[in-house]
Amino acid sequence: MRIHQGWLISLIFVTGHSFAQPLDQKLQSAFGRLQADSQCRYASVSLTVLDAKTGEKVFTANPNMGLATASTLKTITTITAFNLLGKDFQYQTRFGYSGSIGSDGTLNGDVIIKGAGDPTLGSWRYENTHEGHVLALMVDALKKAGIKKINGRVIGDDSIFGSQAIPEGWIWMDVGNYYGAGTSGLCWRENQFDIKLKTGAIDSPVSILREVPEMPYLGFKSELVNAPSGTGDNAYAFLPVNGKTMYLRGTYARDQTKKSISAALPDPAYDAAFRLMDTLKKLGIGVSNEPESSNTLTAKGLTAPQLATKLTTLLSPRLSQIIYWLNHKSINLYAEQLLKTIAWKAGKQPSTMNGVEVEQAFWKARGIDPNSLNIVDGSGLSPGDRVTTLTLATILQSAKKETWFADFYDSLPTYNDMRMKSGSILNVLTYAGYHNYKGRELCFSIMVNNYNGSSRAIKEKIFRVLDELK
Repeated sequence: MRIHQGWLISLIFVTGHSFAQPLDQKLQSAFGRLQADSQCRYASVSLTVLDAKTGEKVFTANPNMGLATASTLKTITTITAFNLLGKDFQYQTRFGYSGSIGSDGTLNGDVIIKGAGDPTLGSWRYENTHEGHVLALMVDALKKAGIKKINGRVIGDDSIFGSQAIPEGWIWMDVGNYYGAGTSGLCWRENQFDIKLKTGAIDSPVSILREVPEMPYLGFKSELVNAPSGTGDNAYAFLPVNGKTMYLRGTYARDQTKKSISAALPDPAYDAAFRLMDTLKKLGIGVSNEPESSNTLTAKGLTAPQLATKLTTLLSPRLSQIIYWLNHKSINLYAEQLLKTIAWKAGKQPSTMNGVEVEQAFWKARGIDPNSLNIVDGSGLSPGDRVTTLTLATILQSAKKETWFADFYDSLPTYNDMRMKSGSILNVLTYAGYHNYKGRELCFSIMVNNYNGSSRAIKEKIFRVLDELK
């Protein structure tokens, strides 16, 4: 049988197109399968895909449904910070003293670390912020000023951010742990420390070996229970408000290799002052009184003295560098510090809620309904945050035209061979980011709230939907 050449070309053309299903149809089928899955029987599921250059809607499903974002909220916080603070913004921590220096080198006054909200001071992530480096800078400044003895105190002044460290909406189970560390006008070592553990027989208590660094001003009690191999790390740290004893509760699998958990510093400014005083004493520079922070002074009905003489200014890394680690490692503390900083730079009291108001006003001026950006923090740790995938994707799309976009894009981790931020809290899994589909740049947000079953299984099913963008 002979087939005419024209018919053959037409047949190839028609057949090829019959299998080239449009992207929106492929997404509709994949999303339908996810929504119909048994893990999503009682779940709320939403997806928005936009053209990253034009903002055109490529696909939407439940785009105006307000859902818990988990850590994908960090993309909104960081894009807002880039817009309002600028990629080269740096925090400035002032260091100096009150009082006067006698002819014998005795400071009759207080050494003061005046915080300005820098979340990186004492952090191990940057060469110039490492704890040892920062302490050395402060010691050198005191020596250059001729101070050989301090007849007074070392004070960590964190008053700039007020007294409310924990955003409204965070849950009690989270706030004693490193990822639930509260904000501070004077952060130190990312407001966390490590607790080394010794595992043993199943159902017996897990022993506490030591803290890193040592925490001599806190007590510790382990109610943590050794669990069977394969059950993972389900340990939580609890420290009652104004308490001095930290409790470890939950379970910890015997086969965990790390044998360590990270807990939140209850008063980072105090710890910074304590570490400096301890360093000075080891170097032979005596300090007559115990260290203080704004919190400990307030408890005594006192306030920190003014920093009368500045010795040095400690600069943070640039905002683009801070945001790199914020999104790469999903650091809640960094996001919450930025939200308060946004309020501060807008001339408002630097509180979480004022930061939310500034953020909502900024995006309202760009056409986004604040009711679609109904949030109570900057990190997404609160289960009370409610944002639509359309709003989140629209904010992602707005960043594409900005000069700092490459820095923001570089801050996003890679999951499933796609540049995107992930988010997970109890029964919530979300992703938001960018991908190139056959030369077309897309941005997207997908959220699943109240799924049942394992997080690993729902993640694989979400990835099957996002695979249609490849």
